[in-house]
Amino acid sequence: MDNYKVLYEEDGHKFIMFSIDDETHEDSYLSVNQYLIVKHGVGFLIDPGSEAIFDELYDAVSEHVAIENIKYIFFSHQDPDVAGSIGQWSISTKAKFIMSSLWIRFMSHYGFTEMDRVVALPDKGAQIKFGQEHILFLPAHFLHSPGNFSLFDRKSKILFSGDVGAAIVSAPQNYKTVENFEEHKAYLLGFHKRYMASNKVCRAWVNEVRKVNAAMIAPQHGFVFEGENVGLFLDWLENLECGSDLLEELY
Repeated sequence: MDNYKVLYEEDGHKFIMFSIDDETHEDSYLSVNQYLIVKHGVGFLIDPGSEAIFDELYDAVSEHVAIENIKYIFFSHQDPDVAGSIGQWSISTKAKFIMSSLWIRFMSHYGFTEMDRVVALPDKGAQIKFGQEHILFLPAHFLHSPGNFSLFDRKSKILFSGDVGAAIVSAPQNYKTVENFEEHKAYLLGFHKRYMASNKVCRAWVNEVRKVNAAMIAPQHGFVFEGENVGLFLDWLENLECGSDLLEELY
């Protein structure tokens, strides 16, 4: 089986999904997706993950773009399954590293010290030109990280949502799209109730996402939403009680 799926390809612009996991930890399995945008031979790597998967992802990415042509690497937040390999990617590439300004000081704990290579995102978000289009960074703070961003590729209209939309599945099921949202909610509910801060924050994010009219939502864990399931997921999240809304269950 191929270790990737092309989610979009047109006019030299590709959006590629990988699902590479640390197979030595199958007993505590959490499926993880990584993404790559390629524009006329230039790469934009998204949430490349932990140190444990670096070698496998490096080889997979190199099938689609020359490693020396990776221009940007984006980290949606600070977790090790997102940014644990930053030290290895800093040695292997000349890329700029895009992240919330909140997490820059923590990257040295992953072995990264080249702070002059960091593009620090302000809390309100930003956009970066990539080819003739722009990549947008939308605030996703407290979902679940206090410094967190989603990425929207204007060309493909794909939104990388990080942990928002994450599904907890018990075994590897690579490259799946959501087919029945009502059934899929069972894989979303527990994670979102505990890891998302509050309904107020969910509604703020949904409001920002609706402005860009995404054709697809691609999370870091689990399955991709497309077609009518994009709207069904946003409606569900907009009305979800979670986090601090449920304090009486935790204290």
